Amino acid sequence: MVERSAEVSRKTKETEITVSLNVDGTGKSDISTGVGFFDHMLDQLSRHSLIDMTVRANGDLHIDDHHTVEDTGIVIGQALARALGERRGIMRYASLDLAMDETLTSAALDVSGRPFLVWNVEFSAPKIGTFDTELVREFFQALSQHAGITLHVNNRYGANNHHIAETCFKAVARALRAATEADPRQPDAIPSTKGSLKG
Repeated sequence: MVERSAEVSRKTKETEITVSLNVDGTGKSDISTGVGFFDHMLDQLSRHSLIDMTVRANGDLHIDDHHTVEDTGIVIGQALARALGERRGIMRYASLDLAMDETLTSAALDVSGRPFLVWNVEFSAPKIGTFDTELVREFFQALSQHAGITLHVNNRYGANNHHIAETCFKAVARALRAATEADPRQPDAIPSTKGSLKG
């Protein structure tokens, strides 16, 4: 399998973001978005997917965190899509139930080239610290759309909103790791009867 890494930059009037990543890494991250809780979640995404990730984001945080979080999802998704290329030799599908204390969240995904998000996650408060809980969904919507991934996230139960958010990131990370791993039985094949995973 060829090296699966990419760097993508995106600049708008609202944000300026650069992401570099290596799918075949060890989970090293260097994250700076200006949003502390979001940095923590992206660190979890990198660590548990084993995708090395460097993220630099400068956004209009004087307004709120929305543009920074959503646009970072866009750029990480674009970098992931570029790094995966034809998606040749990958496992493609994965699902996982992830427990954290009182919380259980499942993630299932298909690295299909067809973006779709199913999101069954509810928070009992609008914020975790200063972070808007609705932005967790916004991030995964942007990520799935621009990475070309069908993603289903279901929080089965939980009481602590920090735990609920964190299990979403960790579950997606672990499923992403499994789905993008090399398939030893068909290392050169695109895992689709269509012969393409470009949507």
